[in-house]
Amino acid sequence: MRLISSSTCFTSLPPCFPTSLTKTTKSSPKFSMSMSEDPVREWILSEGKATKITKISPVGGGCINLASRYDTDVGSFFVKTNRSIGPSMFEAEALGLGAMYETGTICVPKPYKFGPLPTGGSFIIMEFIQFGASRGYQSELGRKLAEMHKAGKSSKGYGFDVDNTIGSTPQINTWSSDWVQFYGEHRLGYQLKLLLDQFGDRTIYEKGQRLVKSMGRLFANVKIEPCLLHGDLWSGNISSNKNGEPVILDPACYYGHSEAEFGMSWCAGFGGSFYDSYFKVMPKQPGFEERRDLYMLYHYLNHYNLFGSGYRSSAMSIIDDYLGLLSA
Repeated sequence: MRLISSSTCFTSLPPCFPTSLTKTTKSSPKFSMSMSEDPVREWILSEGKATKITKISPVGGGCINLASRYDTDVGSFFVKTNRSIGPSMFEAEALGLGAMYETGTICVPKPYKFGPLPTGGSFIIMEFIQFGASRGYQSELGRKLAEMHKAGKSSKGYGFDVDNTIGSTPQINTWSSDWVQFYGEHRLGYQLKLLLDQFGDRTIYEKGQRLVKSMGRLFANVKIEPCLLHGDLWSGNISSNKNGEPVILDPACYYGHSEAEFGMSWCAGFGGSFYDSYFKVMPKQPGFEERRDLYMLYHYLNHYNLFGSGYRSSAMSIIDDYLGLLSA
């Protein structure tokens, strides 16, 4: 869900994604946070290797953060700021972008720096990628996404090193060795509890909990490995660079079942060539079609929580269909 980014962003800069960023953020959320009067300008003119900033332009498209393009004598940087939210949100984004970038598979903006603003709030600096006009990258997007899933593995199980957000909803990423348990508790269960607390919707909560308890049968004879997921892959978070290569951004990363990546396919526009290319790299697993709506359910529930009851009927229909299928 593209609530925190721009519609035009990010050209290639020297590879300056520092190894200290990942290491320090994992041990301390305050990783080298400068409290200068303008930490963005300070970083660009020091570690960013620029000697002057020639232009700062606003970039539209965001709903939560302010986005700007900083042009300098060594290239351009993309900067997001938020005046009310601390650095933890941008820490999660930096770690997610960094994890995807390090697979060397699909194009993502490289994160450089995040930290607090001296007057409150936070910032993140990342690579600026010049978007192109081409949208005919379905086949390549499917292949490169599958390559990222294949390359991005975790020995810790399912989850991520930090919690993040799906839109503006908290997304809990506590590590688990059991995918069905993780998805039931931290994805469906968490959203269902939010609906109960926010709207008092006990019907969908109770039916949803019945589904959570019985959905394990949908994973019989399926080998599931933790794969690095973008986590929020819809059309607003997919673009192409000036060379026509697909670019993905604004992640809600975690390690999970590869099929969960298609949970937002109802508003991603994936076509036949996308899936054909994807499954050539990551073969389709038995029961894929039966599980597809289960992964869409998470995002329908989240849309219900974020935008109201207009999404309730879609979520309830999925739950009722599964309860009938599973005789639960």
